[in-house]
Amino acid sequence: MACLNIYKEGKLVKKEQEVCTRDGSVDRHGDPAIRGRTGTWFAGILILVNQGLATLAFFGVGVNLVLFLTRVLGQDNADAANNVSKWTGTVYIFSLLGAFLSDSYWGRYKTCAIFQAIFVTGLVLLSLSSYLFLLKPRGCGDEHSPCGSHSTYENVFFYFSIYLVALGNGGYQPNIATFGADQFDEEDPKEGHSKIAFFSYFYLALNLGSLFSNTILGYFEDRGMWALGFWASAGSAFLALVLFLIGTPRYRHFTPKGNPLSRCCQVMVAAARKWKVQRMPNQDDDQFESDVPKERSKNGDRKILHTRGFRFLDRAAIITSKDYTENRIHDPWRVCTVTQVEEFKCILRLLPIWLCTILYSVVFTQMASLFVEQGADMETTISKFHIPPASMSSFDILSVAAFIFIYRRVLDPLVARIRKDPKGLTELQRMGIGLVIAIIAMVSAGIVELFRLKYARKDCPSCESASSLSILWQIPQYVLIGASEVFMYVGQLEFFNGQAPDGLKSFGSALCMTSISLGNYVSSLLVTVVMKISTRDEMPGWIPGNLNKGHLDRFYFLLAVLTTADLVVYIICARWYKYIMFERQQEEDSILSNEEADLRV
Repeated sequence: MACLNIYKEGKLVKKEQEVCTRDGSVDRHGDPAIRGRTGTWFAGILILVNQGLATLAFFGVGVNLVLFLTRVLGQDNADAANNVSKWTGTVYIFSLLGAFLSDSYWGRYKTCAIFQAIFVTGLVLLSLSSYLFLLKPRGCGDEHSPCGSHSTYENVFFYFSIYLVALGNGGYQPNIATFGADQFDEEDPKEGHSKIAFFSYFYLALNLGSLFSNTILGYFEDRGMWALGFWASAGSAFLALVLFLIGTPRYRHFTPKGNPLSRCCQVMVAAARKWKVQRMPNQDDDQFESDVPKERSKNGDRKILHTRGFRFLDRAAIITSKDYTENRIHDPWRVCTVTQVEEFKCILRLLPIWLCTILYSVVFTQMASLFVEQGADMETTISKFHIPPASMSSFDILSVAAFIFIYRRVLDPLVARIRKDPKGLTELQRMGIGLVIAIIAMVSAGIVELFRLKYARKDCPSCESASSLSILWQIPQYVLIGASEVFMYVGQLEFFNGQAPDGLKSFGSALCMTSISLGNYVSSLLVTVVMKISTRDEMPGWIPGNLNKGHLDRFYFLLAVLTTADLVVYIICARWYKYIMFERQQEEDSILSNEEADLRV
């Protein structure tokens, strides 16, 4: 098959005997991407390794940041926890900035490269500030040797570097997953299947990088070797950037489509101006796009088919006699294409699904907070070997790795064979399964807490652990959370990437990150409300400082009930949701057929 004809500087250039992608992707020169020369797993593997190394670097800082603030900067626990929460929230806010710049102006490759360079710079400055200014006297920073006081300049330098890390990682994260998916042509059956598999391996790479930083780097930092840990993170981030740049000649790209906010505003303004216009009942759906003479949509070469939801917005694509007489046909504030209207509809349809994922993120955040506090009040010594409560999250990461393999190799093929559908479970179905498993995880955590309280050492305040129940009983809840991640977060990445319009792919990935961010805030709010309601004169509340005097089990069961209610709402939203549909490029098919005929001659 011959490649599509390429129009360049007004001249027709034909690339014989080469197959181009069908999804509108281009190479680094702006020409249609050649399937055999660009993208696929060569580029995909580089991006996966890049993601693993970048995640290792980020969590090498973030996993023990609260300890650094208390031991090195001398902050108390409350201030340190509050500063870490602000820093983490800022990372996710910057993800929206990175997605906006990528979709609107820079494109995903340029955005990833720039923000990764900022990320490396922040880590180098953090390493320098720690080594030169903060770790004084030498050898301080471990559990038994806090560091001395620091000047305002040294503190400002530290916070500048740490927020530079937040900017770099936040702007990079929502784009790298989408950029990796761009390397696979979803219009090709084989590459489309690889694209689905990519998201699973992407989440696996993220977890493997996190595993190394949580164990190896966390071990050294916990013993006061902060400079070593930060320099290792900086080296990992630099290596990730180098690997990313090595793949430059092989990457596929999608050109940015302009400011998505203005496109959405144009639809709303155009529809509002024509609120009295009635749509003809027998009007064909495709007339909306063809009514605008040869108007190329902002969605690239792929047009989105008209849907019947949000009918009031369809008025934005209707051409009235006034538009003709005033020659306003090409004014996007008066007339929008069907594809532009459908872009806005896609965003409106995604929002209810996105809102339903926030409560799952509330459940997910317990793994880094209440699960650790629960484990700290259990028996953590097994055969004279001490198990740090925070290290139990390793079972979550191992569970993610195992269930990705089980899903990709066993469950998905089995479901596809039973349903006689090669796609197997849809993304929405997998996200629903993730919610169900999350409910089971909360019930499991609540039951473990009931038994922890049963074996609590209430009459032994000097005992090292508050309960004789082994911390290993927490393994099921960590494994269940890991299994739910495979269905929820991997499915969420695929869903928002596949259902976001071509000009808003990075925004779709940013929605996943903001879901986690809002989950942290909602969790904090929920704990505050629960403690305020449950605390009385004679009762210390459900989650007091001494868990033996509280009822953490009730909080876990409350989360299970709330997640069940969220599941019901999610099912309703999922049944209402209409998948995005692209119109096949008939002109492209005609050109391909004609060139095939030319080759045969």
